Amino acid sequence: MAGATTARRGTSGRAGRGGKGAGSTEPPGPPKSSKRSGPRGPGGGRSRRVPVLASLAAAVLLAGGGTWVLYGSSWLRVEKVTTSGTGVLTPEQVLTAAAVPVGAPLVGVDTDEIADRLRRRLPRIDSVDVVRSWPHTIGLKVTERKPVLLIKKDAEFVEVDASGVRFDTVRQAPAGVPLLDMAAEGSPSARRFDAQRLLREAVGIAGALPEAVAKETVQVKVRSYDSVVLELTKGRTVVWGSGELGEAKGRALTALLKAAPKADHFDVSVPTAPAVSGS
Repeated sequence: MAGATTARRGTSGRAGRGGKGAGSTEPPGPPKSSKRSGPRGPGGGRSRRVPVLASLAAAVLLAGGGTWVLYGSSWLRVEKVTTSGTGVLTPEQVLTAAAVPVGAPLVGVDTDEIADRLRRRLPRIDSVDVVRSWPHTIGLKVTERKPVLLIKKDAEFVEVDASGVRFDTVRQAPAGVPLLDMAAEGSPSARRFDAQRLLREAVGIAGALPEAVAKETVQVKVRSYDSVVLELTKGRTVVWGSGELGEAKGRALTALLKAAPKADHFDVSVPTAPAVSGS
């Protein structure tokens, strides 16, 4: 009797401690995890791609809209062409030579091509800036060449700028520009200094003259490389010599003209020892 009673107590004790009887048929619960994971699978990846695709689509639409505004719409097209800086040339001459495509998209105008066309068709133009002015205007800012010497050619005059470029032929000599008189064929230095070299020397001398002297210079006579004479108004002459030390010679001549206003002959071929006579 004692053995049976002891066996029942052991069984009852184990059931109480485990919370369920040894003979229970209830299945065990799922294992517990310390971390919770979110949903995975095709649905999660698609949700992340949607904003990216939307952003790309918006960028494409924006770029396409901007391109249409610049090239396809009538809002940003050339409607007006302006000119500035002209002196001898007229604005009409510049506009005609530029041939800006009025009505074309402003962004598509080739400004370099217009500038090249202007310089080619109008050699008097030294430089030109072709500027877009939004929303409808192209501006042409012209800088004309300035003649420093004239070369007589039959009944006309060839204009030469400070770079030695012969850029135009005119019937009437512009005021304040000296005439070149070059006769150096028989000079001892003719073989070494040809006509083109002597022309460059004459251009350099005329271009470096002080403004007050340049206005009074009527003619530049070249007999050889180191024999250049200036003829001024009122019958005055200036022995210049070669084209070297041009700035020093200009300063010396300016001082002599102020010191001896009634003199008719000046010599600045050696600028450190200038001379004057006929006063």
